[in-house]
Amino acid sequence: MKELTKAEDQVMQILWQIEKGFVKDIVEKFSEPRPAYNTVSTIIRILEKKGFVGHKSYGKTFEYFPVVTKDEYKKTFMKGFIKKYFSNSYKNMVSFLAKEENLSVSEMEEIMELIKSKRK
Repeated sequence: MKELTKAEDQVMQILWQIEKGFVKDIVEKFSEPRPAYNTVSTIIRILEKKGFVGHKSYGKTFEYFPVVTKDEYKKTFMKGFIKKYFSNSYKNMVSFLAKEENLSVSEMEEIMELIKSKRK
């Protein structure tokens, strides 16, 4: 699965939220200043070529819907992100977050509890 560009991600976030819609529906969900209709239409076609979006035809009009779920993409993206930036080490990632984000002791304990519960 390919990584999304920022513009593609913005469109996918909207599609995941609304579940299906026409280009005009997607454009309306953007905050001001909204991108042009043709811009969103082009991004949708790119997403369709990448396998993220499908469509249903109504004559010359297309209703678009996500083919890849948000959770599927999140899982793939995070694996690639951790591999790319943290040498494929979750320990390195958590260490970085603890240091850079100033995680509190209670937040670290919550993370440890999540890890322990996943092991069971």
